[in-house]
Amino acid sequence: MQDYEKIIYDLKKGKFYPFYLLHGTESYFIDKIFDYFKNNIINEEARDFDLVIFYGKETSIVQIIEYAKRYPLISKYQLIIIKEAQGLKKDYEPLVQYLENPQKSSIIVFCFKNKDFDKRNRLYKSATKHGIIFHSNKLKENQIIQWISNLIKDLNLTADMKSIHLIYEFLGNNLDRICQELNKLNLFLNDKTINVDVVQKYIGINKDYNNFELINAIGKKNKNKCLRIIFFMSNNSKTYPLILTITMIFQFFKRLIIFHGLGNSSNISRILGINPYFVKDYEIASKNYSMKACSNAIEKIHFADLKSKGLNTAEMRLSKKFTNRFDYDFKYSL
Repeated sequence: MQDYEKIIYDLKKGKFYPFYLLHGTESYFIDKIFDYFKNNIINEEARDFDLVIFYGKETSIVQIIEYAKRYPLISKYQLIIIKEAQGLKKDYEPLVQYLENPQKSSIIVFCFKNKDFDKRNRLYKSATKHGIIFHSNKLKENQIIQWISNLIKDLNLTADMKSIHLIYEFLGNNLDRICQELNKLNLFLNDKTINVDVVQKYIGINKDYNNFELINAIGKKNKNKCLRIIFFMSNNSKTYPLILTITMIFQFFKRLIIFHGLGNSSNISRILGINPYFVKDYEIASKNYSMKACSNAIEKIHFADLKSKGLNTAEMRLSKKFTNRFDYDFKYSL
């Protein structure tokens, strides 16, 4: 299984394989690899002859193999791309047999999106042996932060960590939207510098009233600031959905419990999955919240989450035993 950068690097170098299986829950990277195949492997004047794009529900394995066995008319290679390959009927055996002796001038690309391909399937094993498998997972928070930082550098922009976190908070894990917004900033900004004012002006998030500032105020036990932010966000619930706020507060206290158990570890940022810039925020918060206080906060967050989802009091009491069990397991997993 290869990563995105290695696949693009090999394609640029003209190193091709007869079969590519692109699968997983994060469609962004699958789409990027698809775009590179479509726009770079076959010359523009030859695409009408040597580039075929099928949709899974509209084709079959037999038809794909029929095209793959043909020779290219103009280009050195013939490229067959199957978009929405998860829509194909799952009779992959003819393709497994084809890959035992594939047409060397044909390249088949499966874009199997929004789910994982079954690793038990013989086609997966055949792709491991004769082709390339790319697994595109949803990025975790710290990975998205790093991805945003890298994209900003690639666009020759600069940004401070607070601005990057604000972008993440507002746009979440929607990599397509993040990419669009950063490309927009690249067009508008003459000095190529992203700060919190720029994020507020062009992306839309309020620099003073957001989840990032709320977590910061909670960590410092700044009650007045917390109340001001909560009041603002509750009056703008479409922009600041409650479920996101609850999730971020839960993650904060979960990390704070872990922080309490780390002592003087030199790998705090890596273990917590945060940028080293924010370690000092956890140092401050750890002085304001004991491990027991963090545990109590997590229980209250859990019940707030249940209430936001419409559970009644009896159902919430029933759920308490699961919360207690989580609390016990979490403490003793440290």
